[in-house]
Amino acid sequence: MIRIIDYGVGNLFSLKSSLRAIGIDADYTGNPAEIRKADKLILPGVGAFRDAREALRSTGLDRVVQEEAGKGKPLMGICLGMQMLFDRSYEYGEYEGLGLIPGEIVPMEGRIPKDLPIPHIGWNELMLKQPSPLMKNTANGDYVYFVHSYYAETPAEYVIATTDYGVEMTAAVQKDNVYGCQFHPEKSSEVGLSILKAFCEL
Repeated sequence: MIRIIDYGVGNLFSLKSSLRAIGIDADYTGNPAEIRKADKLILPGVGAFRDAREALRSTGLDRVVQEEAGKGKPLMGICLGMQMLFDRSYEYGEYEGLGLIPGEIVPMEGRIPKDLPIPHIGWNELMLKQPSPLMKNTANGDYVYFVHSYYAETPAEYVIATTDYGVEMTAAVQKDNVYGCQFHPEKSSEVGLSILKAFCEL
């Protein structure tokens, strides 16, 4: 049983629809009891880090997510949901993350060439860095869809894929049972569906 964590921030409908397309019936819920009963969890997220982190904290779901991940339950963060897996973010200030993967969320501004637009919106190819069950159906050079202005700086041991947007940026991560995609698999056509399928098959 897979549950999409509903804390008021995230594109829940398109994610649920994508999972349905691969034969997975995954409901979204903000009920801690339902989240604890799930076999796997997906943490979506759109918008600003501060607002999403506060929404998660105000519901008490931040502790639930940390506890369930700590028990070894597979957890997948998507886009801003992935960014919240890290220690902190520097988006419009400094804010504490969930601390499930070491690293920081930093701005593209000042790090990428000035002629590239921010946010980074569109299709970019993945460069696979090390084996991961999340990428078992994904090939080096497959294209996925990004929408972001910040990205994760994290030790190489946790990076399973990168993308190039003037500089090489983290695109997907894994630390034990915790996974994250900076891109949107639910908007990434067959490649994205294959990644969601791989997570569901863990």
